[in-house]
Amino acid sequence: KDIEFIRSYYYNKLELTRFSSSVGKYVGFTEYGVKNAAAWNNNPSELSAMKAQKEVYCLNNIQIKYDNAL
Repeated sequence: KDIEFIRSYYYNKLELTRFSSSVGKYVGFTEYGVKNAAAWNNNPSELSAMKAQKEVYCLNNIQIKYDNAL
């Protein structure tokens, strides 16, 4: 429950857009990023796919990462 999946999109070291599993949607940080976030947030299949990434990526690998950290 303490795990958060974040996918960020950058260009020239500037963060354009971010998806956070705790927010549950895309957030834009530039004019271009806001437009992309709005388009992606209006697509239910895109949001479902990103929300599933927490289970697919994070929950399957958390034990491996935790063991390596110790």
